[in-house]
Amino acid sequence: MATQFLISLLILSGYALTSATEFGRPLNRKLAELKKKEQLTHFKFYWHESVGGSNATAAIIIPSLPQYSNTSHFGSLRVIDTPLTLGPNLSSKVVGRAQGFYAVTSRTDLELTMIQNFNFFEGKYNGSTISILGRDVALNETRELPVVGGSGVFRFAKGYVELRTYLAEPIAGNSVIEYNLYVLHY
Repeated sequence: MATQFLISLLILSGYALTSATEFGRPLNRKLAELKKKEQLTHFKFYWHESVGGSNATAAIIIPSLPQYSNTSHFGSLRVIDTPLTLGPNLSSKVVGRAQGFYAVTSRTDLELTMIQNFNFFEGKYNGSTISILGRDVALNETRELPVVGGSGVFRFAKGYVELRTYLAEPIAGNSVIEYNLYVLHY
């Protein structure tokens, strides 16, 4: 009996020491609030960017390198706070905002590295976010970027978003992009 007690005590103390020094360890899904079944949700919305004027939704933080200012705009960095609407017109219902930044990362083409958080305002998604990070080859008809996470309803989110240019006015600095977002979440 004493031997069994001593073995149990050694095992428990070894576990306590290991737990205290471990950097990461597996968790029970129930303890991590993953009791619900994973579900797939589709969102369709429009992203509105305006670089100039009094209602600008994007600001150039770093201009392109001079030798690329008339071609790819390589080196340019913009910060964004763009409305997300249900329809392609800016007068459509606003359901959230895209906040983040993007950089032109190709010397030869209009290719962007985009980092955005979609902050939602509507219904059960109010206060929740979805984060994306990826490569946007802006002149392609369809582009795809990965969902890398989320918060609130979208905790542990994963998925992807397809982008299509609905309207591009390069001289005025305006664009409207259709987003079809597919996200797995709990």
